[in-house]
Order: sequence, then C-alpha cells, then structure tokens
Amino acid sequence: MDQEQIVARFHDLQRYIGWTETDLENVHEIAPLVKPHVPRIVEDFYEEIHRHEITRRVFTGGVEQAHRVARTLARWLEELVSGTYGAEYVERRWNVGLRHVQIGIGQEYTTVALGRIRIDLVRALVAKASPARLSALLITLNRLVDLDLAIMGDAYQYEHVQRLKRGQRLASIGQMTAGIAHELRNPLNVIRTSVFYLQNARDPAPGKLTEHLERIGRQAIVAGDVITGLSDFAKLELPASDLVPVPQLVADVLAARDLPPGTAVELEGVDSCPPVRGDARQLAIVLGNLVGNAAEAMPGGGRLVVRAVAREGRVELTVTDSGPGIDHDFLYRVFEPFYTTKTRGMGLGLAMCRAIVENHGGEIRAERHSGSGARLTILLPGVGAEWQDQSPDDPSQTAPSPES
Repeated sequence: MDQEQIVARFHDLQRYIGWTETDLENVHEIAPLVKPHVPRIVEDFYEEIHRHEITRRVFTGGVEQAHRVARTLARWLEELVSGTYGAEYVERRWNVGLRHVQIGIGQEYTTVALGRIRIDLVRALVAKASPARLSALLITLNRLVDLDLAIMGDAYQYEHVQRLKRGQRLASIGQMTAGIAHELRNPLNVIRTSVFYLQNARDPAPGKLTEHLERIGRQAIVAGDVITGLSDFAKLELPASDLVPVPQLVADVLAARDLPPGTAVELEGVDSCPPVRGDARQLAIVLGNLVGNAAEAMPGGGRLVVRAVAREGRVELTVTDSGPGIDHDFLYRVFEPFYTTKTRGMGLGLAMCRAIVENHGGEIRAERHSGSGARLTILLPGVGAEWQDQSPDDPSQTAPSPES
C-alpha cells in the first residue's frame, strides 16, 4: 500500500471516529499538560517490556538499542499531541505496525501496550486539566490513541495478507513445478528410449527407424504444446473494461464449437440478460472452455443448458450438462493447474478460466446438481458495477520499515 492510500485511509478513519477542528484545538491544550510526563511514561513502558519474554526478546542490540527505541517512543508521544497529522505522521504510525509484524510481536501486545500508554496519558491529564475542560480533552485524547491503534492495526492486517499471498504464490509455484515436471517427463522419456534405440540398434529395419523417428517427432510436439500452454497461461493480460452483450457472447461461443451429434442446447434468460463488464475475448475463452468441457462429458450427445441471471449488480452465467458429473472428491480441485481427469490435455483450461474470472473481479465455482451432470457457474460484474483494477500487488510499494 503506497503513502497516498495510507493517508486516505487515515483520513477516512478520522471521519469515522468524529474528528473535528474542535479536537485539533483541544490537542494544543492537551500538549503542555502531558509532555512533562513523557519521560516517566517511557520509563514505565520499557520496564514493563522487560518483564515479559515475548517483548523482551525484541531487544537484541543491548543498551544502545534500548536507548534508541526509548527516544523513538518519546518522539512518538510528542508527535501524538503535536497537532500536525500529515503524511509523515501517518506513515510513521503505519511503519510501527509493519515493524511489529516483522519482529514477531503479536497485535494483541500492541493493543495492550497502547492501552497502558493511554492510562498514563489519562492520569496526566486528570492531574493537570481543569474540571470544566477535562471531559472534552479526554474525548480528544482517546480519539488520538484510537486512531493510532487503528492505523497500526491496519498495517498489521495488510502485512499478514501480503504474507498469506506470498505463501499462496509459493504454493502455486510448487504445484505448477510439479505439474510441469510430470507433463514433460513422459514425452522426454519416450524420446530418450527412442534415441537409445537409434544409437545402439544394429542394422535396424527401415520400418523401425521410421517408427522411432515418428515417435520422437510426436513427443516433441507434445512437449512443445506443454510449453505453449504454459506461455499462454503466464502471459494472460489484464482484461479490458467494456460492456459485453451476453446474448452475442453466448451465440459466438456456441457457433465456434462443434457439439456432438444429439446435443440439445437450451438457453435460459440469455436473450434478456443485461451486458457484463469485461473483456469480450477473454470471456469467450472462459465460456468456450465451459461449453467445451460440457460437450466432452457427453460424447454421445445430451442436454446442454446455458443460463443467465442478473442479480445485485452482477450477472451469473451457468453451464450445465447431463454427463457423468464431477466426482465429489475432485470437485474442489478442478481449478488447480495441471489437475485433469482426462486422458489428454494438461489441465490448464479451468485454471486459466479461474484466473480470467478473478481478474474481472468475479467468481467461478463447480458443483454437482440433482441427477447426473456438472454445473459450472461464473459471476461477473454487471453494467452498474464499479470496475476494480485487478493489477497484481507490487511488493515494492510496501512501506519501508523503521529502524528498530
């Protein structure tokens, strides 16, 4: 999250908590009352830290680090009542939350630590403020501390989400690597055995030579198809944001597909469906894959239903077939890269469909339905939906961590 987003978030939190110009005026009254107590609050804070192993272990740099961090806390407290809450102030608060995640301090410790500081600040204010002003000043002080706690908590949540995404990416890379190895090993093994034969056979018959050369050629094509499929998957572009007529989308996909003889196509709600927002070419790939899979599940013909329903700003497109359906044990794996129950194919079709639909800000799911067959559903943003930029997160935009 970049600085502009962090500051916008802080201002939104200010509005939510009810921060006004009156609070800003109150801060100038609070500052001289609490600043003399800052050294004592800092000393008490770090004495408490050293009583607990999980917070004590943060200090690995000895006395020098402890003094440096104490100065940082003193500056943090003085900034809290400075009355200046611009971008630099907000970013430093955000970075405190990030740093705590990085060094392994749970958010609960940040919460109770701020609670301890809050109590000390309240005591200082109660001791010095006039009774007539005390209530208003306490409200402002609590709003200040709550805003700090909120922005640091936001940083905690953001960093945890980023770590989860990184873990998911690594898991996907591992899964894809295993799939690539599996898909390429078979043709390469065939090529290797044919090459061994050609190198070591004594006076092989011309037919045998031709047979092994053809095997090598076929398996080279198989390996090339794997690489092409991976390349297409990796180069998937972000979608355009056009209005795509659903009746035309469905008609184009069905016209491009050779369905098995005896296939009865039924359209439900398609003609009256409003447009979806997205990329016509990419959505045709998705719907084409779903229709193609349904057709392959019914080689002898059957019932193919394409249904369209608009609800709550989104359009739901469903493709249902009367084939054997998806085994329950595999229902939640069908969108994994390289997962397939077919004797041919790499298992990238539905994985690509999921990537396209999610890049559109939509959802895709597979399910069994009453009777036989499978039902695959995609939910896409409709005409009135606000288009979300689905650009991948840029790790370089993560706010830098402060010095510990």
